[in-house]
Amino acid sequence: MSASVLDMSMSLDGYIADPDDFLGGEDGERLHRWADSADESGPTRGFEDEWNAAGAVLSGRRTAELMDHWGGSHNGLPIFVPSHRPPSPAARWGYPLVTYVNDGIESAMAQAKAAAGERDVQVRGAYTAQRAIEAGVLDEVQIHLIPVLLGRGHRMFDVLPAEIELDVVRVIDTPQATHIRYRVRR
Repeated sequence: MSASVLDMSMSLDGYIADPDDFLGGEDGERLHRWADSADESGPTRGFEDEWNAAGAVLSGRRTAELMDHWGGSHNGLPIFVPSHRPPSPAARWGYPLVTYVNDGIESAMAQAKAAAGERDVQVRGAYTAQRAIEAGVLDEVQIHLIPVLLGRGHRMFDVLPAEIELDVVRVIDTPQATHIRYRVRR
């Protein structure tokens, strides 16, 4: 059965990007440096396999636009963007795998899950993840907790509607990050 999975790298103090939308550090990639591991047998390979096995992506508009809609395809996956505003010209006419959904997060997730079939839906973007949690359509949260304190920027869980209970599914500890996967309790 398909699951919707938020998969994000986050600093120990809860930030997913600095104030300028970079991912920390002098090169702007500190929060993703863990994924550069050359160890083919390590956890990074397992995460890549999970990402590659997904069937669709649900992304917030801001994230999609910052990433230029991943060039119109997230490794060949369809991308669904919940938004009340019309898409940019590139997303509207140049990216056939990008679908803007203007009737809410529930509809966007339903369309992404239908497109994914039995495969998972990758969720991208803090605001969209918060709205998916609020609507009860986010199934799992996978956080790659990076041993750094950014001190400022964009937080992952800034505004939630209430206390959300999670169950730990898996913990993988490496020198570069602690990878924690949770199931959202319903």
